[in-house]
Order: sequence, then C-alpha cells, then structure tokens
Amino acid sequence: MEVEVKLRLPDSTSHQKLTQLLSPFHTKTLLQENIFFDTPTSHLSSTRSALRLRFYTGHSSPHCILSLKSKPHLSAGIARIEEDEEPIDPTVARAAVAEPWRLLSLSSSRIMKRVKEEFGVGENGLDCLGGFRNVRNVFDWKGLKLEVDETDYGFGTSYEIECESEEPDRAKGMIEEFLNANGIGYSYSEVSKFAVFRSGKLPQ
Repeated sequence: MEVEVKLRLPDSTSHQKLTQLLSPFHTKTLLQENIFFDTPTSHLSSTRSALRLRFYTGHSSPHCILSLKSKPHLSAGIARIEEDEEPIDPTVARAAVAEPWRLLSLSSSRIMKRVKEEFGVGENGLDCLGGFRNVRNVFDWKGLKLEVDETDYGFGTSYEIECESEEPDRAKGMIEEFLNANGIGYSYSEVSKFAVFRSGKLPQ
C-alpha cells in the first residue's frame, strides 16, 4: 500500500515560488514519460486499476518501471493505493507502446502474470491509451522527500506536491504550514493524474 500526501498548486507562479524556496534542499530532477494500457473494453479501469509504463529520460541511465495500481482512495489530500512495480527493459517497453501485445508476452514479468490471471486479459487484449509527461523536482526537506511535479497533459499543465510517508497527517501538516507561511496557495488534490488524463481536462 502506497500512502502519500497530494496537494495541488494553482499555477506556474506558485510552482516557481515553491521550487525556489526549496532549492537548497534539491536532490534531483526526473523527466518522466507515463504511458497507460487497458483492454478494449476498459476492464482495468472498470476495476479501478491502471497499468503503466514510466520512462525515465534525460540522464545517463535511462530506465523504465512497469506498475500496476489498484483500488485508489484519495481524501483530504491523502492518497492510498495498492501498487506493484518492477523494472522493465526500456527497449522492450518502447516496442510495447507500438505493439501492446508485447507486454503480455513477457513471461518473466510478475505484473503481467497478475494482469492475465487476476484480470483475465488475453494475449491480444491490451490497447495503448497514450499518456503524459512530467518534470519531477525532488527535495530532501525536514526528513521528508518532497516531489514537486509539473505535468504536461497536452491539453494543459498542472502542478502538484507529492510526499510519500508512513505518517501522512503529520507530513501534510508540515507542508501546509510551510506553504501558508510563505503565501503559496494550494488545495487538496481530488483526482489522480491518470484520472485527469482520461478526462481530457484539468480540474477546476
């Protein structure tokens, strides 16, 4: 179970101000490309699950992570979701974007075995849904790992703070206090990035 704080920033000005304030604590910048898959009948989505390839690009060791997320719950800025992840060869992953059946042919993949056995997805049963790009700045701040995202959906850009924590209420309180003290507006995220992508419009 992944548990994380998710706070939405209203605009690029708030995002820029926050990243400047946190700059002494910056550890890395990640360039991510997220690509999703589902059956032609949207079976995974109908069971509140998402199958994703995440490509990490823009540095000396490009890599890719395959993940299966299930049963998300997002309330008052805290998200809980079942998540299973494993690395996948980026070359194989790129080929699967063009030919999704290649994912189901990965006999060594624990996740794809689950997709076939738990969700009943057959050999030709996946479509590529497309996806979005994300620039993630990571900060080591007061014992928390803050991830500040700038997400380009193609139809618009959103800004969000994420922080995985075993004490999410405490972490949320610390982040909110910092934002309020520095006059940075925010709201609790109400939907996942995947839900925003599928809706085709930014949250109001």
